[in-house]
Amino acid sequence: MSIARGPIEAAVATYLARHPDEHARLQPLRNALAAEADPTSHRTLTGHVTCGAVVLDRDGRVLHVHHRVLNRYLLPGGHIEESDTNLVGAALRELHEEAGLPATAVEPLPHLAGVPLDIDVHPIPANAAKGEPAHQHFDFRFAFVASAKHEVRVQDAEVTGYRWISRQQMPQLGVAAKLNALMPSAPSAQQ
Repeated sequence: MSIARGPIEAAVATYLARHPDEHARLQPLRNALAAEADPTSHRTLTGHVTCGAVVLDRDGRVLHVHHRVLNRYLLPGGHIEESDTNLVGAALRELHEEAGLPATAVEPLPHLAGVPLDIDVHPIPANAAKGEPAHQHFDFRFAFVASAKHEVRVQDAEVTGYRWISRQQMPQLGVAAKLNALMPSAPSAQQ
């Protein structure tokens, strides 16, 4: 296992302390963490932990990348890899892979450094080409503010484009609501 269960369980506990109304929704994740199978392995096909980045620009818009296989705009993110040592690092690696933004191009929201903004449980459809049945992703989403110094450069293998989407137009309504509660106006990013 690349990332130990302990830090994942701690992140879930911290998150649920902030969002106690989400205990029932996160029960599948808590069950996965209690099971014997590695919850970070993409081979655990009942469900596994993934990490994503919620990146805001100076105007408070959120970066979305167009996912080639699913043919829709999503937050940058994906599977944990063996080389990942923590959840935030996995989210930053995925951000760099999919959007070309290095970790130095973003800063965590100060009041959320190391704590997920959101943990989402969502279904992933079966993928015959990969031999994968339908399963669940337990997506730990960390919030960052982008500096104006770096341009988004998508990688062509999985991503076909990107957009900065206003919080009001985000398809991830729970993420938008949490962002709006934390910061009603646009964040200030370093120039």
